Amino acid sequence: MNIPPFDLSGSVYTRIMIYIIKNLCKQLLVAVMLLPVVVSAQHTLSGTITDSATGEKLPMVAVTINSTLLSTFTDMDGKFKLRLKDDDYTVEFKYVGYGVRTIKISLPKDSVINISWASQTLYSNEVVVSATRAGDKTPTTYNNIDKEYLEKSNVGQDMPFLLNFTPSMVVQSDAGAGVGYTYIHIRGSDATRVNVTIDGVPINDAEDQGVYWVDMPDIVSSTDNIQIQRGVGTSTNGAGAFGASINIETTKLNTQPYAEYSSSAGSYNTFKNSFQFGTGLIDGHWEFDGRASEITSNGYVDRATSSFQSAFLDAGYYSKNTMIKAVVFTGKEKTYQAWYGDPQDSLATNRTFNPAGMYYNSAGQVQFYPNETDNYEQDYFQLHLSQQLGHDWQVNAALFQTNGWGYYEDFDTQYPYEYYGLQSPGVGRDTGNFVEDLWLNNKFYGATYNLKYTNHNRLEVDLGGAWDQYYGQHYDNVTWAQYGLPTNSYQYVSYTDLKTDYNVFARATYQITKKLSLYGDLQFRHINYSFYGYNDQFVNVTQDVLLDFFNPKGGISYDLSSTQNLYASVAVGNKEPSVDDYAQSTPASRPLPEHLVDWEAGYKQHWKKVALTADVYYMDYTNQLVLNGQVNDVGAYNRINVPESYRTGIEVQWAYQPVKWLRWDANATYSINKIKNFNEYVDVYDSNGNNVGNTLYKQHSSVDISFSPSWIAGSILTFIPMKNLEISLLTKYVGLQYLDNTQSADRDIPAYLTQDFRINYAIHPKFIKEIDLTLLVNNITSLKYVSNGYTYEYLQNGVIYNENSYFPQAPANFLFGVNLKF
Repeated sequence: MNIPPFDLSGSVYTRIMIYIIKNLCKQLLVAVMLLPVVVSAQHTLSGTITDSATGEKLPMVAVTINSTLLSTFTDMDGKFKLRLKDDDYTVEFKYVGYGVRTIKISLPKDSVINISWASQTLYSNEVVVSATRAGDKTPTTYNNIDKEYLEKSNVGQDMPFLLNFTPSMVVQSDAGAGVGYTYIHIRGSDATRVNVTIDGVPINDAEDQGVYWVDMPDIVSSTDNIQIQRGVGTSTNGAGAFGASINIETTKLNTQPYAEYSSSAGSYNTFKNSFQFGTGLIDGHWEFDGRASEITSNGYVDRATSSFQSAFLDAGYYSKNTMIKAVVFTGKEKTYQAWYGDPQDSLATNRTFNPAGMYYNSAGQVQFYPNETDNYEQDYFQLHLSQQLGHDWQVNAALFQTNGWGYYEDFDTQYPYEYYGLQSPGVGRDTGNFVEDLWLNNKFYGATYNLKYTNHNRLEVDLGGAWDQYYGQHYDNVTWAQYGLPTNSYQYVSYTDLKTDYNVFARATYQITKKLSLYGDLQFRHINYSFYGYNDQFVNVTQDVLLDFFNPKGGISYDLSSTQNLYASVAVGNKEPSVDDYAQSTPASRPLPEHLVDWEAGYKQHWKKVALTADVYYMDYTNQLVLNGQVNDVGAYNRINVPESYRTGIEVQWAYQPVKWLRWDANATYSINKIKNFNEYVDVYDSNGNNVGNTLYKQHSSVDISFSPSWIAGSILTFIPMKNLEISLLTKYVGLQYLDNTQSADRDIPAYLTQDFRINYAIHPKFIKEIDLTLLVNNITSLKYVSNGYTYEYLQNGVIYNENSYFPQAPANFLFGVNLKF
């Protein structure tokens, strides 16, 4: 099935779109306030919520009418108001520090519910993540994802695939079936530009700034909820958010004992087994949770096997004003390398071909090295403290350390001995076959902290920050050579990197009136790199780079009614180059840090049957780092700064529930992602295939940024034919993308539309709390599509050539899971 790409990015349209979006932040508030609000409800449900101990009115209590899409929040006087038709309803109230309370009502006429609510007797861990998250009055673009949503598809695939249907999200899988090395792009930004934290602790790799989900197998089973912020977002810890941030909160306090066992199996010999438990409260204060998981898969691609083991354990002490919680989780992985993709010339005839480890034996026959594998283990240690200080103040602090070690093994064919610093073993033996293990041993440790002041009527202030340090040791060993080694294992490379990063921030939300609030956020960040790289004399020496960033943010939020909200914001972000950007260059060729100004504006509306959110954004980059094919002064294909580039677009989300047994959740993004001026460099080969240089091939203007589709859409259509049974059709559309920044038709990823099918059924027998059954069928139409790739272009005899490699995704495949809850 071929889906035609949409292309509305002509120069006139682009200029008009940018003008509209840049000015919409200023004009949208006035425009929406002038719109009439159509009210079709018949009766009013209203009330006031107060603290039972102090009598203080509680603002920002979430009020939700279950089995509908209608929700609101109490105002600064603790009051709420909704309009509803005659019916029976269950009303849910939720407030941080107070838990959840539900009330059943019948509404034949106007009704008033006044609640005197006592705070929780125990201080729960939801306050830990509050410093790095957006709240209901924060004028930024975000989505909250709860545990129930994640559990519906948690049958073995990695976290990115469970988030696939959130706005502006594109996911990829090296092995083709969502298990193994998987990746995300949000608004076209890859993982190096997406800040990830777990319980407020930074997770991004300090060197290359990416996130490797293989190092956290089955972390989703220990996740309570996730917040995804798109754009710069609020100040957070770790790497700068240049496209989005993902904040994960792990298991919450469970006061009652529980146990769960889940098992799933599916296509490509994919198996997952997981056991979880919780002790409930012991002596009214102590609680322990644990999990052990194992996941294995052969993958869709040849030899793309994966084997994962992981464990999670937390121990918490809870009292009225104190929480102390220790968290330990670990992940161990062994995957056969599938990160080379499938060359384009074999894609049509052999979609599962994997060139990793390929070589020719003495008879000229193709062979594959059996241990072309990636082997790595990572352990995470966290210690959290939260303390209530009087009625209005609370302090949160955390210590953390992440240890990682492992290697990947390569079979190198016909390499020169001098490449490894070895002497040729004899005449005619200048080259040979080698096996090498490339090791990494690293430690990442630090502290996070924040002090929070809350005046429940008007003001909320967060003062916080973090300090962390990364130490990475790299060493590459040759373990076997065709013609022998001086020792059993010969080390030919060894170097270390050190990175120190600290930030401080001050954030405040001030409620000016019952409807209008202001938001401000100031962050200072300091980075110190120490690395082994080239100096001005092209000699490898240890060097230092110091960077200081100031990241201000501000915005406004306005409630048009109890169910309508409008917001606008502007945020500044700065981001450092990676360690490789520095180490593989000299001071003369090193790139500058990236700078981003992010304009956002949005509108939210909740009716009984329809919920709608729309936002527009303009992300204006200065010195964005991209690849352009140029070889720098030390012979590396480093990223370079492009002076001007931008991303601009509109994101729309909606939910429609016309009846209780049918619901449609969907989102769509249209964006324009451009580099204003781009120079394309290529390698030059002579007629004998020898590389004779690198040259400027072509200058481009207004070209699409690579891996940035203009259209992204997701849809989940859910039928509930009977109690506890859900049948869902999940649809994903990703528009045309390009492999590089030249917008060349012969270097693209065609648009694709996939459809998945999911059944969730819950059984409640007498002998067990619950049995959950899940059937997930991915790509039910067996669409032949690719989700990722890369390209290499070169010039030979005056003709430009490009060699593309792609990552094909699996045809129709299934996963079936059983989850037993005790």
